[in-house]
Amino acid sequence: MKNKTFYSHGKLLLTGEYVVLDGAISLAIPTKFGQSLTIKPIEESFISWKSFDEANKIWFENDFKLNDNLHDEIPKRLIQVLNAAKDLNPDFLNKVAGFKVETHLEFPINWGLGTSSTLINNMAQWANIDAYTLLEKTFGGSGYDIACAQFDTPITYQRDHNKPIVKSIKFAPSFNEHLYFVHLNKKQNSRDAIKHYHQNKENAQSAINAINKITSQMIACKTLKEFQGLIVQHETIIAKITKQTPVKDLLFKDFNGAIKSLGAWGGDFIMVASKNNPVKYFTDKGYKTIIPYNNMVL
Repeated sequence: MKNKTFYSHGKLLLTGEYVVLDGAISLAIPTKFGQSLTIKPIEESFISWKSFDEANKIWFENDFKLNDNLHDEIPKRLIQVLNAAKDLNPDFLNKVAGFKVETHLEFPINWGLGTSSTLINNMAQWANIDAYTLLEKTFGGSGYDIACAQFDTPITYQRDHNKPIVKSIKFAPSFNEHLYFVHLNKKQNSRDAIKHYHQNKENAQSAINAINKITSQMIACKTLKEFQGLIVQHETIIAKITKQTPVKDLLFKDFNGAIKSLGAWGGDFIMVASKNNPVKYFTDKGYKTIIPYNNMVL
């Protein structure tokens, strides 16, 4: 058996955070940054795992077997995912004694672009199983990140009775030079955020209908001003349903432009829509990672 390499794209959810879990139509984009997984058969009967960051430095390494009872979070998770993959495909890992596995990230691990989802999608390819099912049996979530991992265009994503409906779309705003992604330097645990949403959501259906409309309007949007208005509407709806404060009100009240949380509120990236270049504003406030739209989106 030869070495095999699998690759998956990172993700950003532009609309529908939280309500995507309950069937909202969401706009999502695969990123230029992703993660690869390379496997090499070895004769020893264990898995030798090394994970490299974007600077090609090892951030995790461990040797383990599938029946090891480990307490460290990362190897414990890997064993869980591998065993779940084996449950879904009993032939997986049967024909070779062991493997040397390497993963290579193309983005910093704290960016929240999908360290887990790209891994799940790569491992599903390796095990020849459905990535959405593997996600469900391990990390959970809506699955939009798996769709982004597999696509190389913007998509709309919807869960219908827990089945993913993914459509490749054309989304290339004529004003994209006025769009930026700013990293908040705070990693947000999406599992905690999802739990918070389920505990607090009220009147989800009317919010879902409104978000569906905003998603289609954003895709068709022709002007920056209209796009900024849609961002404000979206933030207001999600703030109300989750009882959270929009990030602009929380951190950037004096900013001249629109700001939208992406994914779990309070961490990772925000999207900024601004007529004027916002780099100085955010760097002055201590936010150093500011990526223009075209440098992020595939």
